[in-house]
Amino acid sequence: GHGSMPQFDPLRFRRLRRWSLKRHPLIGLAAEGRSVNMKRLSQGLRYVIRRRLHEAKVRLFPFCPYIGVPKATAAVHFITMQNAPKVALLDETIAFPPIEEAWEGLLAIGGDLTEARLIAAYEHGVFPWYGENDPILWWAPEERSVLFLDSLHIAKSMRSVLNSNRFELRIDTAFERVIQACADVRSATEGTWISQDIIEAYIRLHDLGLAHSFEAWRDGKLVGGLYGVSIGCMFFGESMFSAESNASKFCFIQLVEWAKANGYGPIDCQISNSHLLSLGAEIIPREAYAKLLRTYLAAGKTRRGKWTIHK
Repeated sequence: GHGSMPQFDPLRFRRLRRWSLKRHPLIGLAAEGRSVNMKRLSQGLRYVIRRRLHEAKVRLFPFCPYIGVPKATAAVHFITMQNAPKVALLDETIAFPPIEEAWEGLLAIGGDLTEARLIAAYEHGVFPWYGENDPILWWAPEERSVLFLDSLHIAKSMRSVLNSNRFELRIDTAFERVIQACADVRSATEGTWISQDIIEAYIRLHDLGLAHSFEAWRDGKLVGGLYGVSIGCMFFGESMFSAESNASKFCFIQLVEWAKANGYGPIDCQISNSHLLSLGAEIIPREAYAKLLRTYLAAGKTRRGKWTIHK
């Protein structure tokens, strides 16, 4: 059980590295170094612990995903020993504490990215997200972004793109190229959380038939794509990229249509942003997400192996 799980106490762990966490982009922008109140984490914000942790206080410098917010607006929080949060420190045991124990969305630290642990994480409603060369951080946000399949909104301009047959859809034909492109695009702009370890871990999941890519091709070139993990009748979106306008949006729409045709539940978008909301995504409480997760994990057998366009 979780009773024997070692606990990580931020106030006593003085040598913790700087954590560089960025906003998770299934669709949308990520920005580092912007600051807002910690309470907005559930709205899609992440934070960075920038200095050594002292015995009497913790200095937290939150990040804001909106371009143009100066660092000088950072709110510094002081947490005393009496109300100091505790976060589970994972060992080789593949188990996670109850998601209700997450501190501002952060549930656990450490562990590894083995296939077994990643599968356990997704089945538990948890996902990894951390800066390169930093400790592995496992998140269960207080609020979750999901897109119910019937709620997909396609703008008139996007319908024109779809009707023009500008892009060719392929599934699971270039997974490694898609995840690498997701990393490269973000690394060239604001930095990426998709480290080499993450890339290798999800390629292993793809080799197991559990991670999948939806790809937009044009004139024989890969111009956009997304990847994620599928267990039971759930699809957990991870990231996407676009080398041409609307290519990633095309892939997302095709994912939703594929999920409809194959009896899937809502798409887990993890963290909300305005782009996702414009496509019809909703923000639901963690407890509601946990119920959806249990329902759709048990709704059908996991569809392993490479997917095809029709079934």
